Amino acid sequence: MPVAHLEDRAILTVSGPDAEHFLQNLITTDLSALREHAVLPGALLSPQGKILFDFLVSRAEDGAFRLECRADIADDLVRRLTLYRLRAKVDIAAATTPVAVVWDDANAPEDRPLLTDGRFKDAVFRRYDPPLPAADSAPADWDAYRIGHGIAESGTDYALGDAFPHDVLLDQIGGVGFKKGCYVGQEVVSRMQHRGTARRRVLLVRGEHPLPAPGTEVSANGRAVGTLGSVSGKDGLAVVRIDRVKDAMDRGEAVMAADVPVVLTIPEWATFTWPDSAGAEAGNA
Repeated sequence: MPVAHLEDRAILTVSGPDAEHFLQNLITTDLSALREHAVLPGALLSPQGKILFDFLVSRAEDGAFRLECRADIADDLVRRLTLYRLRAKVDIAAATTPVAVVWDDANAPEDRPLLTDGRFKDAVFRRYDPPLPAADSAPADWDAYRIGHGIAESGTDYALGDAFPHDVLLDQIGGVGFKKGCYVGQEVVSRMQHRGTARRRVLLVRGEHPLPAPGTEVSANGRAVGTLGSVSGKDGLAVVRIDRVKDAMDRGEAVMAADVPVVLTIPEWATFTWPDSAGAEAGNA
């Protein structure tokens, strides 16, 4: 049962009698599907449907909600939420705090109340409240596990303001509520879902040699197909145009990350598929 402490995280608390209604009308996550002792991914979008902030949302005491995000974006997220508050009876506060993440174990330890991380099919847990379980692994070990399971996060995998939820698989891991009604950017996201127009997707990357740094261009026959994200040795993630990758595969062209030949695969748990032919729209299976 590896445990790592993530020091670069912050917890926002959204509390008050209007907290759930306020968030439900803003973020991509359907809070009606959020169980106690669980976290789900979510995002606050621009009106054009791009991800401005990504986070993990969970229920706290007295009807409040916690948003776990990168520490470096926490203040900006507070300011953005405050702009939307208007007359809603909510309080918004943030604190930078270590987060414990526990993975590769069949069951949560019974002596500590942990939150199930809903992004993963396997048992993965998080804890916010002290005392945190003792760490016996490094954040890099956690990143390797996350990468291996195809879970992207902003920063190393994609830039905020530059990706749609479908690009980074939020539609695949419970981060978008397609039946919840309106939220900021909902019209664009729903149109992509119903028309099957998501061409950019996060894929697993396996290199013949250790992969180059995040941000390296991924190409086929000299044509850019995407960008490398998180890296752990020979394994990584990349946001790519899957129609262009499929075209290269059909032509037998090598896909490269700088000078490293790579193989790109769809995470086994994902429901989307390769396009049927070059240039075809890629939708959900």
